[in-house]
Amino acid sequence: MATAGKAQKKTEGPKEFNFSWEGKDKSGRTQRGEFKAPSEAVANASLRRQGIMVSKLKKQKIASGGKVSDKDITLFTRQLATMTKSGVPLLQAFDIVGKGHSNAAVAKLLYDIKSDVETGSNLASAFRKYPLYFDELFCNLVAAGEQAGILDSLLDRLASYKEKIQAIKAKIKGALFYPISILVVAFVITAVIMIFVVPAFKGVFASFGGELPAPTLIVIAISDYFVDNWYLIFGGIFAVFYTLAQTFKRSRAMQIAVDKYALKLPVFGDLIRKSSIARWTRTLSTMFAAGVPLVEALDSVGGAAGNYVYTMATRQIQAEVSTGSSLTVSMQNSNVFPPMVTQMVAIGEESGQLDGMLSKVADFFEAEVDDAVEALSSLMEPLIMVFLGGLIGGLVVAMYLPIFKLGSVVG
Repeated sequence: MATAGKAQKKTEGPKEFNFSWEGKDKSGRTQRGEFKAPSEAVANASLRRQGIMVSKLKKQKIASGGKVSDKDITLFTRQLATMTKSGVPLLQAFDIVGKGHSNAAVAKLLYDIKSDVETGSNLASAFRKYPLYFDELFCNLVAAGEQAGILDSLLDRLASYKEKIQAIKAKIKGALFYPISILVVAFVITAVIMIFVVPAFKGVFASFGGELPAPTLIVIAISDYFVDNWYLIFGGIFAVFYTLAQTFKRSRAMQIAVDKYALKLPVFGDLIRKSSIARWTRTLSTMFAAGVPLVEALDSVGGAAGNYVYTMATRQIQAEVSTGSSLTVSMQNSNVFPPMVTQMVAIGEESGQLDGMLSKVADFFEAEVDDAVEALSSLMEPLIMVFLGGLIGGLVVAMYLPIFKLGSVVG
């Protein structure tokens, strides 16, 4: 074990720092940029080998902290695509995006990638060193763009793809978050009423001396339980949700079960299915249009759908396509795609415009998701109002019944 540890330490390179520099190139023009090196002397020597006469060299400190989100990667892809299409050199584009980003973690990531490219690595290989942020689909499209000499157009296509996927994810999250947030608010309001408001009424009712109505007695009993066991209730709810979240992260079996069950939900199941098909067809269209072979493209498509059922179906489709079956027949055999999708794919295969047909299918299902989210929001709003009104109104009426009863007796 000790030997292995020593060997690992030996293979690790020296710590590197970011240096900002300014100097003149061989033609006498002033150039600026950033460079990663273990020391100022090494940075100076490396820049001289590139024909730069350095006039200023300063070590930079990049603030730590922050998190690189999928939204950050999408924005970076669009910025990089825009600048490369405008003729901005690749390394300079990384400098511009890195300096202009408010997230320190994103800036550090971009400087690290830029350093890899500066030392001779191609862009796809540099991205592949960070699989947490750049998946196989991203790296494959960049590699295809570099090989074909159309990196700017491939980056533009990739940026459009990520923006569409980001938009559809946001819609699904919004549709699911709305009712959950309302339920949480309803629970918090009910807990506040039970713990603080009802006990105050209970003291008033004790002075009446009469028998309380059944609804009031039920509410008071629930309130007493809340007051006596509030720490168990809140602690238990937190423990259950935390345990479920951690189990979901670590248990592949639970993720599979949730994905399967999600497609069977009464209202949300159809929404999740449409979004999975939209992402599946959009991803395959993007890969195929970039010139990636169909069997190889299917490697990235299954995971992009975001649901285990479609991931397994994609593996089955890939196996059948690799043995000579057409994509249409393979998709029909998987039994997870509606007839309209397979018919459009069949037309695309026959006409030689598979990427275009898949893109149209993705557009259709993205529009379906938009309509479904709007319909769901319109349906949920009155239902939530009725639910909250019934819950809070029921509690208020139950607590005021003794007062109404006392008023009728006095009258």
